[in-house]
Amino acid sequence: MWADLRHEQGADVSGVVEGACKALKLARKELRKAEDGGANKEPDDLEGIRALRPEGPRRLWPRLKDQRLKDRMRGAWLGRAAGCTLGAPVENWSISDMESLAARSGDPFPPEDYWGDHPWPEHVRYGMDNNGAYLKGRVRYVPVDDDVAYTLLGLLILEEYGPDFTTEDVAAAWIKYLPIAYTAERVTLENLRDGEPPETAGVKRNPYMEWIGAAIRADAWGYAAAGWQEKSAELAWRDGRLSHRRNGIYGEMFFAASISAAFALDDPVEAIQIGLTEIPAECRLAADVRWALETGPQLTDWRDGRAAVDKRFGGMNSVHTNNNACLTVFGLMLGAGDFTKTIGGTVAMGLDNDCTAATAGSIFGAAKGAQKIPEHWWKPFRNRTRTYMISQEWFSNSNVVDRFLTAAVRVWSGEGDQKDQRD
Repeated sequence: MWADLRHEQGADVSGVVEGACKALKLARKELRKAEDGGANKEPDDLEGIRALRPEGPRRLWPRLKDQRLKDRMRGAWLGRAAGCTLGAPVENWSISDMESLAARSGDPFPPEDYWGDHPWPEHVRYGMDNNGAYLKGRVRYVPVDDDVAYTLLGLLILEEYGPDFTTEDVAAAWIKYLPIAYTAERVTLENLRDGEPPETAGVKRNPYMEWIGAAIRADAWGYAAAGWQEKSAELAWRDGRLSHRRNGIYGEMFFAASISAAFALDDPVEAIQIGLTEIPAECRLAADVRWALETGPQLTDWRDGRAAVDKRFGGMNSVHTNNNACLTVFGLMLGAGDFTKTIGGTVAMGLDNDCTAATAGSIFGAAKGAQKIPEHWWKPFRNRTRTYMISQEWFSNSNVVDRFLTAAVRVWSGEGDQKDQRD
């Protein structure tokens, strides 16, 4: 901007600009080469990751359990959809701005239902749904959002390529179905379209490789490998390594394993603890989640949760994996088995709160089932979900549940005859 100003005023700034560009290129080169000293604790390959895991159950079921599975699967999907829909209109808003919106709408805060109003109701998200589509009394389906689209994209990958899909298959599905993407996914998709191979598409020009994008893609793998955390984490690794590295990959593996465990448990926090056993014990994400589990019982409310995260992660980007993972853990702990308190409090804590509330809702639903989700959160969806994916705009929610149940049977049948893998 200063160069523009001085140029407009008649000064010759070409030498200064050229020098600045050279210095910037050199700095970027040096930063790419810089070693942080922690790479040996945070490998990217699956074998290396597994070698550094703590002891864990690896699976909680000897075979796929039919008992209550459909209700839990429905709860997981509707919980994710509700958390996302609540958080989407206020994604990354400050707490004070959300409080002002609640006051303007006459709504309680933290929210106990979808928002009653929005300052920009006609603003269009993803080129399809305006903010009004996410508001109380105007919700007519699960409106578009990447937190929903990636879960459904995972379902399509499982159906089209099978449980043995590869990272190359994920890349092909992205090119086939994704018209748009953001941060790490945007860079990766651009690299793929430019001919970069899947092995390196997530590295080239991608400083976002530890942001939350992979973590929000975890759910499909937790659903498809319900009760089998090691397998869910493996599926997540195959997906996550396309666009992310290190803690970005671990975020997807951790939440996939947590969701998988939740199907076999009644306690979402216990599921989180088991999810930790599928990522390196000494990685930064594991340390941060352990901190959240230790800190959670000391919190009095959601304000304390956000303050604790701000103190620990000051300066970290608001869409990073680690800080948001801790808010998700806090949301589940403070929610104490109440769905409305869980997603309402998670949204109230802010940062990337459509992502955190969606994940908290998914884990809650897998553990507690759809019967524990009040109908005002899911009934307005009218059994439909909309996405921005190419040729895949509409989904039936009941059909999504049935298709994930089928995918789970396929995943579990990989060890033997399908009939022998069900109880």
